[in-house]
Amino acid sequence: MLNRRGFSKALGLGTGAAAVSLTGLQGLQTASAAPRGPAAASAVPPVTPGGRTAFPQVKQIRAGLLNVGYVELGPAHGPAVICLYGWPYDIHSYIDVAPLLADEGYRVIVPYLRGHGTTRFLSDRTFRNAQQSAIALDVIALMDALRIERAVLAGFDWGSRTADIIAALWPERCKALVSVSGYLITNREANLKPLAPKAEYAWWYQYYFSTERGRLAVEDKTQRHDLARLVWDTVSPTWDFDDATFERTAAAFDNPDYAAVVIHNYRWRLSLADGERRYDGLEKRLAARPVIEVPTITLDAERDPFTAPGGGASYRDRFTGAYEHRTLAGVGHNVPQEAPAAFAQAVVDVDRF
Repeated sequence: MLNRRGFSKALGLGTGAAAVSLTGLQGLQTASAAPRGPAAASAVPPVTPGGRTAFPQVKQIRAGLLNVGYVELGPAHGPAVICLYGWPYDIHSYIDVAPLLADEGYRVIVPYLRGHGTTRFLSDRTFRNAQQSAIALDVIALMDALRIERAVLAGFDWGSRTADIIAALWPERCKALVSVSGYLITNREANLKPLAPKAEYAWWYQYYFSTERGRLAVEDKTQRHDLARLVWDTVSPTWDFDDATFERTAAAFDNPDYAAVVIHNYRWRLSLADGERRYDGLEKRLAARPVIEVPTITLDAERDPFTAPGGGASYRDRFTGAYEHRTLAGVGHNVPQEAPAAFAQAVVDVDRF
């Protein structure tokens, strides 16, 4: 458990190829780079994405710098799974995944990130920082507040990055890892170098946010709503979601700190905004691209424009423990909401490594 002293150390004051169908697991093959454990994982039942529309009541808890909003499903004393989303999404990315995992006996926690939903900063004076180590420490603080010593961490987009960081820097807190798009820990120096034009094109909004026009758009409720909807449409081209599905998530963007957090996150990644010096030690360690030793399943979505070619080869060397890579056929960026059974199955499987 990361106590007050441990939290200070964490801030740098001390040491510190498979094909899966859209909704089910037909034709699943695995490429394992390390032996699996003796226990066989149960099969998660197929579900139709979007079959559920509501979570249980959102809970609140003080954790670190925040009053965190989160939903919790499953038995209170079950093994913990923490599910993390990215931009422009919210907890509803796990609307179908969380019940599936709860039915498998897991205690499932899905928190709102800083700047989203009902999560609030405890102090008006706190810098609305969204650099990668700060967000990772939010999750560590939440685990402490909920008295969760270790958890399976599962995420996509910002959520993959956050889970990767915890697995790399605090492996004692991460029992196993499911990471969409693989190794996403940010190296800001590497980010200064141009990518191939097609890859740069996919990141258009990252550069938009570096401008004053982009900042004003995110601050405007209507503009940010329409911008997020455009991103959903383009990065998940095969996902047949309805307006109500998007609106449930868009409500989380009305947080008063949403614009500041989103803009800072993308500008920080491009070295256009500073972080905070108290996180310098952690960022130095992350810039060295630390390996991840905990059991891991990485997922690549076939129709996600951000999926790198090569079936995970570009990041394979960053995972040194038990490992599998799976490609999800016909799936776009929002993997847990587009293919909930496949995502939940990865969690169950990696927990048995």
